[in-house]
Amino acid sequence: MSARNRRLPRHHAWPLTTTDINECLGPYMTRVTDLGFLTGHDSGTIVLGAEWIAPVPRNYGRGIHPDMVGFRIDVHPVDAAERAATRAVLRAHALPQLHEWITQAIAADETWQLTAHRHYWRLTDGHLTHRDEA
Repeated sequence: MSARNRRLPRHHAWPLTTTDINECLGPYMTRVTDLGFLTGHDSGTIVLGAEWIAPVPRNYGRGIHPDMVGFRIDVHPVDAAERAATRAVLRAHALPQLHEWITQAIAADETWQLTAHRHYWRLTDGHLTHRDEA
């Protein structure tokens, strides 16, 4: 994202770009209903998040709009001084894992697809971890 369109303080930067995500997911990008670059509060060690939005009713018989069913991806800001190192780790490890998670989700059975799921990648002291979270 260009500097003039920044919505982050100068000491923060996004470690990935839309192009990075597009290159990683290829044709699966059509299944992504929302790609967000977060600007809010500090996410702690979270650097990347993915969510499956299931086509289930939220309350009292009102369902999710069909256009919202799919994957949501959030890129969390990091310290600007650590952007390059974080980007390298995410491109080498997290993006292939994201691709695999989405591939498995698309092939998952109906029970899995009718339930909302979240998956987060965390980077702590250069060590990347990931897992599903409620």
